[in-house]
Amino acid sequence: MIDKQNKVQHEERAVLVGVMQKDQKEHEVKEYLDELAFLAETAGAVTVKRFMQKLAHPDSRTFVGKGKLQEIATYVKERDIGLLIFDDELTGAQINNIEKETGTKTIDRSDLILDIFARRAKTAQAKAQVELAQYQYILPRLRGMWKHLERLGGGIGTRGPGETEIETDRRIVRDKISLLRKRLAEIDKQAFTQRKDRGEFIRVSLVGYTNVGKSTLMNLLSKTEVLAENKLFATLDTTTRKLVYENTPFLLSDTVGFIRKLPHHLVESFKSTLDEVREADILLHVVDISHPAYEDQIGVVNKTLQELKAFEKPIITIFNKMDLYEQHTFDEWLEEDTKQDILKDLEERWQRQTGGNAIFISALERTNIDKLRQTILNKVRDLYRIRYPYKAEFFY
Repeated sequence: MIDKQNKVQHEERAVLVGVMQKDQKEHEVKEYLDELAFLAETAGAVTVKRFMQKLAHPDSRTFVGKGKLQEIATYVKERDIGLLIFDDELTGAQINNIEKETGTKTIDRSDLILDIFARRAKTAQAKAQVELAQYQYILPRLRGMWKHLERLGGGIGTRGPGETEIETDRRIVRDKISLLRKRLAEIDKQAFTQRKDRGEFIRVSLVGYTNVGKSTLMNLLSKTEVLAENKLFATLDTTTRKLVYENTPFLLSDTVGFIRKLPHHLVESFKSTLDEVREADILLHVVDISHPAYEDQIGVVNKTLQELKAFEKPIITIFNKMDLYEQHTFDEWLEEDTKQDILKDLEERWQRQTGGNAIFISALERTNIDKLRQTILNKVRDLYRIRYPYKAEFFY
């Protein structure tokens, strides 16, 4: 069935390709390619070069124009490049055509994200979710990807790509999708029961763009070790801990990070993980304020929360990595008064935008953590008073 080997080999030399379509600005496409490079690095590849082309519409055969593809083909052949990564979703036929022209293994952003998810999946639930997303990705691309999969040593079926074989494979893939959906429905049922059995505790969930420091913050707030590293999608499985602040217990969950252009079938597959967000009472939206595009990232997370119908919940916006923000923003000659004025303006602006629910911290430097704990505690106690007024021992 699906090739279970990693699509990206360790330290494989890769070339990134992005297309600037109408209504897109150059700096946006560059940012997308920066993120793609980080995704590639997370998967173990080494980015050697980036190609960008301005097109009103992607080419239906090869995504980029004929001349640009020849330029890419010449480059990869001369420099022993093992992998081409496109920043947008490709069809099976496009992948096949590009590989034919360049002689180089080709994947798109969705496939790369799936590859990272497959490496990170540890529990039965995460593995089934990733496998479902992989089959959903492959189903519409079967005809075009026949040779592609065969060449990667992970062909679906065993004989040549005749019409009957492709139909057989479609049936096999559909059956597999149906089986995985059933398996996930069972796991969902168990997870729902587990969540119900957690009793009458206020639930708090960490949400945010990927790699903003949610797991580092989780470790800090709960004093437990959750995998925290400077890579995208370090957390796939939801981790939940029971915390007690000043006699007030509550549950804190760390969830999978959001990202731009996250494949929709991946969101669907990770429904159970995202249920943790839907069922939370309070959301802690963690933002990497040192990232140049942090405002766009806030927008992506807010849009995803709206899609999950979770945007109306009480949200505390936590601006993390203030230490890096100050390093990037202030030079050593800047006067302390000016520095403080800039920080004050920044804080006032976001307090206005979040209705007074913003806090600025550095999880790494442990700056402002006590204030954050107090803010969380106050919100949790307020909710206990509303939801469970008879649990008076939790209020004080």
